Amino acid sequence: MSSYDLLIKNGMCAITLPDQSVRLEKTSIAIKNGKIQAIGLADSTPAKETLDAKGLWVLPGAIDSQVHFREPGLTYKEDIYTGTLSAICGGVTSIFEMPNTKPNTSTREKLQEKISLADSKAKCDFAFFVGATSENALRLDQIAQTPGCCGIKIFMGSSTGDLLVADDAHLEKIVANNRRPIAVHCEDENILKERKYIADQGHHPRYHPRWRNVESALNATKRIVRIAEKYRRKIHVLHISSAEEMAFLKTKKHVATVECLPQFLTLKAPDCYDTLGSFAQMNPPVRSGRHQEALWKALQDGTIDVLGSDHAPHTYAEKALPYPQSPSGLTGVQTILPLMLNHVNAGRLSLEKLVSLLSINPAKIYGARSKGGIEVGKDADFSIVDLKAKKTITNSWIRSRVGWTPYDGMTVTGWPVMTILRGQIAMREDTIFSHVIGQKIIFDS
Repeated sequence: MSSYDLLIKNGMCAITLPDQSVRLEKTSIAIKNGKIQAIGLADSTPAKETLDAKGLWVLPGAIDSQVHFREPGLTYKEDIYTGTLSAICGGVTSIFEMPNTKPNTSTREKLQEKISLADSKAKCDFAFFVGATSENALRLDQIAQTPGCCGIKIFMGSSTGDLLVADDAHLEKIVANNRRPIAVHCEDENILKERKYIADQGHHPRYHPRWRNVESALNATKRIVRIAEKYRRKIHVLHISSAEEMAFLKTKKHVATVECLPQFLTLKAPDCYDTLGSFAQMNPPVRSGRHQEALWKALQDGTIDVLGSDHAPHTYAEKALPYPQSPSGLTGVQTILPLMLNHVNAGRLSLEKLVSLLSINPAKIYGARSKGGIEVGKDADFSIVDLKAKKTITNSWIRSRVGWTPYDGMTVTGWPVMTILRGQIAMREDTIFSHVIGQKIIFDS
């Protein structure tokens, strides 16, 4: 009887070392019961199934730690099934989903309902944020202990209703009284309100970054970092878009980890607004080339810890509305890996760095104990990619319910050809295997 369920051989593998660095080497990986059991065995090691990965790169499963899958309440845009289907097709094995659904996910009951939905529908592994509100600040820590919860999300701006926490008094209460990871959307709501006339009078998405200016983002980022320092609490700041924020955050690594998005590293203003219109509109906005250059520098010097997609789908008809009636948000969970592999091939970052940004670091920051690396004992999650493959991203390839991407027609080098979830092949050459289903991710408490 074979000792292993699956043996992956002949692939160039991104092995996680004890210091959390990455070593690229051609080796074999043996899997049993959904876990990595051994690395470096002979290619002739018996297994129920052998996968020859010759010519391919075997990476730890990509984690997209910021997605909006719209269920419940907005399922005409997306739901947990279509969102996770899109993830698996793009080589993503785990997602962390945001709380701004209808109703929002701010109570244990609403959180548990969402987890129950995912138990029966998700195609990749999953976890959900609980949304911070002015009312639940003292209950958040208890709610966030629910199995399947990755942490707490604060919206300082760009939200509505209870999920908007715009004042420092309530922000302090949330930060001071919670131990689970805290992720923050940093835009200053008061500045956004004061400057809304710019969008209303501009009537074109190129005014979006003028309305939601650098000051609105930097001011909010400084406020939440100041609060985190006061209470000696780590925070994770999301989708940082400006040179000024990165310069500030480089000095605050003792208290803040930092996320950036492929959108900000790939698109730039004003070009994207002239060519894509509102299909490039998101919050915070894509900014000019000066900011993009600074973001790449921050990625290289270690200021940026994580890449997330901020997948936030709206229908084509909604996005085509005249600005500023058009909603903010782009699809991204299916394209995050192809886009970043293209940047690897262009020499903008190393494959080892990409593995840290998409797998090792998000698992570490949120405490996903079984995720994030190719090492014995971890879940056997793999994004297997062909670094030489040239493919064109198209709307027809997108599995999201809305069926569009801002990168339609873009040719990239580097492509996910297989997704393995806990030792099972979930996607191969764009074919999804229906028997593979997602599970909730377990976190350190």
